[in-house]
Amino acid sequence: MITSKYIVCFGDSLTAGFQSPTADNPQGVPTPYGWFLQELTGPTVRVSVSGVCGELTGEMAMRFRSAVLAPQPTHVVILGGTNDLGWNAAPADIMRNLLIMYELATAAGITPVPVTVPSIRVGDDLRSAEERKWFAEHLDRRCQLNGLILRYAESKRLVAFDLFAVTVEPESQQLADRYSNDGLHLTTEGYRVFAERLYREVFACVT
Repeated sequence: MITSKYIVCFGDSLTAGFQSPTADNPQGVPTPYGWFLQELTGPTVRVSVSGVCGELTGEMAMRFRSAVLAPQPTHVVILGGTNDLGWNAAPADIMRNLLIMYELATAAGITPVPVTVPSIRVGDDLRSAEERKWFAEHLDRRCQLNGLILRYAESKRLVAFDLFAVTVEPESQQLADRYSNDGLHLTTEGYRVFAERLYREVFACVT
């Protein structure tokens, strides 16, 4: 069967589908959202996953040519920045690396789909003023980066996917409990919701 579209899901552990072990997934078997996206798009669309756990956006940019440009997909879903933020990188510096990838894709005739980074979950550990200050500062940097991503997409008339908004608890602004068991990565349900919303908002009309 001839495929009409070819989508590469590109990023770090959130693209690789990393999971911390749980009762229903004791081995912590990865469940990439790309697998669920493939189910939704059907056999006429090819979906491949290129995610490296722990990768920074600078490292992503260095392998972009071999992982994305060489296979020549029609679309590339780009999710990166979580690890950079964990190392306290500035949102503007992270965005510079993402821009390299967005622009390389566009120049090669590949449609980039920018994705915002999700929030984190610390649960009820924000009892002290110092802990609340830390979370507020971290959340602010995350929102700054996501704002840069969304504004870029709007300026280039690209369809971005706001994973932060899809998976956040509105009141606490933390990653929703049902979507994460370790505060950073997603559960099977989380990755499935990622794929379902991505398909509905971005790919349903192009497959």
